[in-house]
Amino acid sequence: MKLFKPFIFVFACASVSAFYTSAINAETLAITNATIHTATDQGVLTNATVIIESGKIIAVNADKAAVDKADAVFDAKGQILTPGLIGSMNQLGLVEVNAVSGTRDASDKKADITFDASIGFNPRSTVIPYTRKGGITSNIVAPRGGESIFKGKTFAVDLSGSFDSIVASNNAILVDLGAKRKGSRAYDMQQLINKLEDAQKKLDKAKKKLAKEKADKKESKEDGNKKDSKKEDEEPVDYKRDELIINAVLAGTQPLVVYADRATDILALIKLKQRFGLNLIIRGAADAVLVTDQLVKAEIPVLINSMRNLPGSFDSLHTALNSAAILTSAGVKVGLSISYPHAINDPHFLYQLRFDAGNAIANGLSKDQGLAVVTANIADMFGLNSGAIEVGKNADLVLWSADPFELSSRVVKMWIGGDEFSTQSRQDALRDRYTTKSDMPRAYTK
Repeated sequence: MKLFKPFIFVFACASVSAFYTSAINAETLAITNATIHTATDQGVLTNATVIIESGKIIAVNADKAAVDKADAVFDAKGQILTPGLIGSMNQLGLVEVNAVSGTRDASDKKADITFDASIGFNPRSTVIPYTRKGGITSNIVAPRGGESIFKGKTFAVDLSGSFDSIVASNNAILVDLGAKRKGSRAYDMQQLINKLEDAQKKLDKAKKKLAKEKADKKESKEDGNKKDSKKEDEEPVDYKRDELIINAVLAGTQPLVVYADRATDILALIKLKQRFGLNLIIRGAADAVLVTDQLVKAEIPVLINSMRNLPGSFDSLHTALNSAAILTSAGVKVGLSISYPHAINDPHFLYQLRFDAGNAIANGLSKDQGLAVVTANIADMFGLNSGAIEVGKNADLVLWSADPFELSSRVVKMWIGGDEFSTQSRQDALRDRYTTKSDMPRAYTK
């Protein structure tokens, strides 16, 4: 049986050093004797085994025979194994330091629905290994957009730090509604409605035209009247880039993530979903507790910040620390995000996602529900093949020293796509440099 031996390589640039640890995976790895929190209907499995092959989970709670066939075995010694946590609605990899404008690529004054910020994503951002320390293995990155209500496209990444770490580009469209310092929320909502209506009219017109052409061709064949093939072939509909995106939204293949807090705005969005058949996700949703029945009936998930416990505006008078528990108990699918409305959300705060989940647990969520709101629920909303420990899912796994939602717990091992990664960050390197005796200058420390 082969041993599972990681290797470490160092990426350094000027005074900035970030450490990335990958692993040379054997063909199959068995993680044994784990307390597995599956984030599925299986719940928690004790003294269980997960087997990984080619970056996927191929067996859960496998027997000894399957373990014996594995090329490498890691003994978890009873520690907790969970799916890797999934961040969302932040600018990880697009912003390095918020105070330094040259490191911000998440917004532009002219940005609109076509804005694809994934082009500027930096997988070697020093914030990524720091974020891994919080047990986060993947993330939905959201641009901040520009002056338009359409802020651009989200994209999904893993936190491997590799240059091919973008898992899915253009996986949702962002819209920002609600209270404004200048202008009217009604005008913004009208813009969204008009955009959907205009696109639907053009699609319906194209369908009618196509149906008529097919009927004419059928009639011509029945009459034995052969027309010039060049005349029969009509020009295809010429859609612009923004129209193609809206068409995908109307088809339900492109999720629409809309920021809205006030209950009346949420109800208006529910009507839009019912009218156009949208794949809708509501972000913010501070007053969602007032319209839980409507959200459940419309099967609309929400992305909330569990730490919003005080009104930030007249749109969020009913937000509270137990909002996640109230919504979940009512049957609403809830995902947690660290982002705050209309704020420059520092990606460094993404590290604390597990603590936000812990606070939601302290205020009414069960531990299984608390895990789901930062794993399986996010994966379901954005169509990721992760967020749960079950056969066929990506092997994005985290082994914890103890309860992952406790402050004192830490990541013991992390696997992304079946490869082991370190949680050592630039901050750790700086700490070690300035607290270890050496011949190097002490810089500004005493």
